[in-house]
Amino acid sequence: PLLAAGCADRPAAGGPYAELVARYVPRIEEASGIRFKAPPAVAERRQEEVAVFVRQQLASARAQRQVTGQEAAYRLLGLIPDTMRLGALLQRLLEEQVVGYYDPRTDTLFVVAGAPKALLEQTVAHELVHALQDQYVRMDSIMEQVDDADRQLAVQAVMEGHAVSLQLRTNPTSGPMMKMPGGWDRIRDMIRDGQVGMPVFASAPAVVREGLLFPYLGGADFVRRFIAQRPESALFGDLPVSSAQLLHDDAYFTADPSARLQPVPVTLPPPGTGTLVWSNTFGEFELRLFLTQYLRDDELVRRAAGGVTGDRMAVVRTPAGEALVWATAWRTPVDAAEFLDAATEAARKRYQLGKLAFPPGATTRRLEVPARDGRAARTVLVSVAPSAGAPLATYVDVPAALGRSPIDLARITRP
Repeated sequence: PLLAAGCADRPAAGGPYAELVARYVPRIEEASGIRFKAPPAVAERRQEEVAVFVRQQLASARAQRQVTGQEAAYRLLGLIPDTMRLGALLQRLLEEQVVGYYDPRTDTLFVVAGAPKALLEQTVAHELVHALQDQYVRMDSIMEQVDDADRQLAVQAVMEGHAVSLQLRTNPTSGPMMKMPGGWDRIRDMIRDGQVGMPVFASAPAVVREGLLFPYLGGADFVRRFIAQRPESALFGDLPVSSAQLLHDDAYFTADPSARLQPVPVTLPPPGTGTLVWSNTFGEFELRLFLTQYLRDDELVRRAAGGVTGDRMAVVRTPAGEALVWATAWRTPVDAAEFLDAATEAARKRYQLGKLAFPPGATTRRLEVPARDGRAARTVLVSVAPSAGAPLATYVDVPAALGRSPIDLARITRP
C-alpha cells in the first residue's frame, strides 16, 4: 500500500507499453465481467527513480508511525531480532521486488525500465487490475486507514488476490492451468518457491515473509472461493472486514450477511504508567504468525487462533523499558482457554524457560524471565477474564522491574 500512495504528474495515455495494455484490457474485462471506465496511463521509471520513490514513501510521517510501531510490537513478541530495523528491511525488499506499480492519485501504471521480459507481461496485467479496481473502489482512501490494521489487511488481500487471480486467468500459459484440478495449488507453490530466489526476501524473518505473501496468496484463495459462489463484480461492494473472514468460510460466506463473524471492537484505556507508543489491531492472521513462530504445529495454531473475534495491542514506553499489552476477544470460553494454553507455551519457548506448572483451572499465568545475554529480566502475564459476554484474554510482556501491566486490564472494554 505504501507504493500506491505516491504522487506524480500524469503522463499522456499510451506510452511505451500501449500495445501490452491494449491486449490485456479486453482480456481482463472478459474474464471478470467488469469494464474499465478508461484505461490508465502508462509510464516508465528507472530503477533508481523507483528506489527514491520507495524511500520517500517510507519516510512519510504516516509510514514512519506505522513501521516504528509494528517494529516495536514484533520485537517485543520475538518475531524479529532486537537489532533489526524494519523500515530499512522493507526498503530493501521493495527495491528488490518492485517491477511496476499503479498510482491511484494520478491513475498511472508505472513500469520499471529494463524489467525482465518474463515479469513484464504479468506485472502490467496485475497492475491493470488495480487500475480497474480503483475505478470502483477508491484505493487511496483505503490506504489512509491506519487504526485498524487487520481490516486494512483484509481489504489489501482482496485487492491483491483479485489482481493475482485475473493476472493468472488472462495469461495464455497460466490461464488453462488455473482450470485444471489442483492447478491453483501448483501455481501457488511456484509463486512461493520463486521468492526463494530473491536474497533479501529469503533472508527476512518469517513474519515479514509471510506478511508480504499473504495478501497475494491468501487473498487469491479468498477470491477464488468468492467467484465460485457470487458474481465477480459483487466483490468490490462487499469487502471482508477482518483476516478471520478471509480465513474461514463460515465467517464470511453465510446465507445472511448479518450472520457473519463481525470483529468485536476492543478498547484499551490510556496507560497509567508510561507513554503510549503505538496501538492497533493484530487480527487472526498475525496471531497465527506469533503462535507459529514458537509452536511449529499448524493444526494447534489454527485451533488456538481460530476463535478470536477482535483484539487491540499497545506498546507502552515506561521508565523501566518498553511493555506490550495485547487484549483479545473470543467466541467461547473454550476458545479463550485454548489461547491461554497456546500463548503461555509460546512465551515459555520464546524465552527458553523450563517446563512450567500451574494450578488446575488457573486463568492467570505468570512467567518470570531472568536476565540473560545482556537482556533485562521480563515478566509475562497471560490471563483470561471471567465474562458474561465475549471472553477476554490478555497477553502482557513487561520489564520485570515494572512487574505489572502499565494499562489497567480491568478497564479494557468490548461489547
